[in-house]
Amino acid sequence: MFDSRALLVAAATVTGFAGFPSDADALTPLSLDLAIDPTVTEGPSEHAIMAPSSFERAPDAAYEPIARVTNYRSRLQCVPFARRESGVEIYGNANTWWRQAQGRYETAEAPSEGAVMVLHGYNTNARGHVAVVKEQVSPRMVIVDHANWLNGGEITRDVPIMDVSQAGDWSEVRVWNVTGRHWGGRTYRVQGFILNMLTEQARAEQIQQSAMLHETAGEATPIG
Repeated sequence: MFDSRALLVAAATVTGFAGFPSDADALTPLSLDLAIDPTVTEGPSEHAIMAPSSFERAPDAAYEPIARVTNYRSRLQCVPFARRESGVEIYGNANTWWRQAQGRYETAEAPSEGAVMVLHGYNTNARGHVAVVKEQVSPRMVIVDHANWLNGGEITRDVPIMDVSQAGDWSEVRVWNVTGRHWGGRTYRVQGFILNMLTEQARAEQIQQSAMLHETAGEATPIG
């Protein structure tokens, strides 16, 4: 009776496979992989012998921003842009968004993807700004898209914003200067983050309003 090695040698001879060594002792599953795929190597992979520190996230200082103005002619204020990009249906000046969101939209003190970041104006509450969080790079850095930050009605995307608060609670931030390619020198106070998620009370009111509109439409439909 033939053993497995003899059968492998016979099969290689019949098919004329040129990649097999003549020594039958080399015809093991690993040798077959080596003959078929030369990238397969013996021993542990390079990833298996890497130290855990090799997989740690790079520090924020190593992040290379790709922030850029994508449209100089959009003539958009920050509010309509944020509303369109986030789906948060709030109108009015940016400095009123946080107040309007209370009881209507879920809010948070920390950023999350898709949330609207609401900023106070520099050293004033009379002005404000809203931007949409696109990505969270680290616990203290996010990437946003926003409009009119340079006061030209432009759209700017992939803009880093860094939490510089002492408590690490996102109460104060600095914004990447797109034109100068460096961190801005001003510190802005953050009111919070508005999520595109209605509160339970707002959802209940929305359902009730829809039901009332349906009933009104049904009463107005003539019969016959």
